[in-house]
Amino acid sequence: MKISLSRLIAGWAFMLAGILFIILSIFTAWWMIFYGIILLGIGIALLLNKHEDVIEKRKDLKEKEYSK
Repeated sequence: MKISLSRLIAGWAFMLAGILFIILSIFTAWWMIFYGIILLGIGIALLLNKHEDVIEKRKDLKEKEYSK
């Protein structure tokens, strides 16, 4: 399944920001590591989420209406 360009850009941006925060937290303030881990997790979740683009069948319609 093809990943949308906006999710790809946002996922990489969150991951890079998370990695940057983690690296900066080593040299400056330790509280930044929590934000870095959260941003890194959001970026990974955006890149790996494949169920967002799947269109589910409606349960209130009959099968005949899907074949149109």
